[in-house]
Amino acid sequence: MMSGTELSNTYALILAGGSGTRFWPVSRTLRPKQLLSLFDAQDSMLELTVSRMRGLLPAENILVLTNSDQEDAVREILKDRLPGENIVAEPEKRDTAPAIALALGWVAARDPQATMVVVPSDQLIQDQNAFCQTMRQAVGVAVREQGIVTIGIKPTWPCTAYGYIQRGQQISSVAENENVPTVYQVDCFREKPNTQLATEFIEQGNFSWNAGIFVWRVPTVISELEQHCPDLAHFVADLQKSVDFNQTVQERFSQLPKISIDYALMEKASCVFNIEAAFDWDDLGNWVSAGKYFDRDKQGNACNSALSSVDSNNNVVYAEDKVRVALLGVNNLIVVQTSDAILVAAKEAMDGMKELVDEVPDELK
Repeated sequence: MMSGTELSNTYALILAGGSGTRFWPVSRTLRPKQLLSLFDAQDSMLELTVSRMRGLLPAENILVLTNSDQEDAVREILKDRLPGENIVAEPEKRDTAPAIALALGWVAARDPQATMVVVPSDQLIQDQNAFCQTMRQAVGVAVREQGIVTIGIKPTWPCTAYGYIQRGQQISSVAENENVPTVYQVDCFREKPNTQLATEFIEQGNFSWNAGIFVWRVPTVISELEQHCPDLAHFVADLQKSVDFNQTVQERFSQLPKISIDYALMEKASCVFNIEAAFDWDDLGNWVSAGKYFDRDKQGNACNSALSSVDSNNNVVYAEDKVRVALLGVNNLIVVQTSDAILVAAKEAMDGMKELVDEVPDELK
């Protein structure tokens, strides 16, 4: 297990630039999921993520990457938690690979031999100790094996909304050490499958959900980018030697290819490993998953507010103003109330939220 001293040259990148569609009408473009407090907690998802990383690293080693639309809100939320210079906004959205390259340049300019932990800002992880233990172990593997480490989640059902990681050979030299988890080579990444294929993945037993959490040493990932995505590698080099970081970002970022980190790097990298998480994990993909954390009545209705129901089962209700909601003869619905909008949707239709939000007036997006 890595000690605090060994983690001194480790940096965290928190990706906080997501859109605001999946939790509409509570979430909006300027207030996406990671800036919400959905479960009566005082802290937003982003604040919880920063606190989680503060259990592992000092504040000055934590970078939050957002976008220009959400920068003001992110700075306000984190003003007492991180140095202002550790919050960086992309000039425009160009997918995760350019975003991560921007952060890689930021870290490389400070320590070209550093290790990086990349985490999303909108995942619910409640076991802080287990999370820190897993990440320390992942850092140790990334340093020792000079490779990229992915964190996988043990699948509990054939989910079609997540990507999957197919594990290959176990690394015996690491697995024999009782202080670290079993580590596997990654055979391949599999995109979101249909239900039948997802069921086959689970039955095979060597697949994990892809949590989008990565650990690598800066020299390792720069070397991989030079081979597989030279445009991004050149951008990192420009940032590393730049005398004006912000100006270089403004001048170069819009020229980068729009591509995800999975396509640009992870699926092509020569040395990728997988550790299955020892912590709880929930991606909170939409209101259906959020409902698991609300109070439930005897009919299985989940609600964050006062609820009256007759002949109504398995609904999820969220009332921003904590008004009483009454249900009569309805099943498997999502009902969400805010001061300026109400959502009523079938649970099975939640994959269409983006199309729905596209149809609402601009002032409600």
